[in-house]
Amino acid sequence: MSDPKSPVNWDALEAKPEFRSLLSRKARFITSATVFFMAYYLSLPVLVGWFPDLMKTQVLGKVNIAYVFALSQFLMAWIIAFIYVRKAATWDKEAAAVIQDHH
Repeated sequence: MSDPKSPVNWDALEAKPEFRSLLSRKARFITSATVFFMAYYLSLPVLVGWFPDLMKTQVLGKVNIAYVFALSQFLMAWIIAFIYVRKAATWDKEAAAVIQDHH
């Protein structure tokens, strides 16, 4: 095994199928999560515009569906961030293994 502080040959590493698979899985997750979140985020103004009576429906006292949905977006952002952090930790371990195998 070589010195862990030695420079990595990125061209050779990038050619490895394990590295390409890791990058592909990361890109797929990040793209899917972004599309989901943007659709969720943008659905509030769409729902308020197209279904104003539904969104005005009171569910908790004077709190209506639109407010509940808006508050749920904060929760959704935290959930996606939590999932991303867990996935990123896995990706970091996989990347370290690929780099270690490369040395």
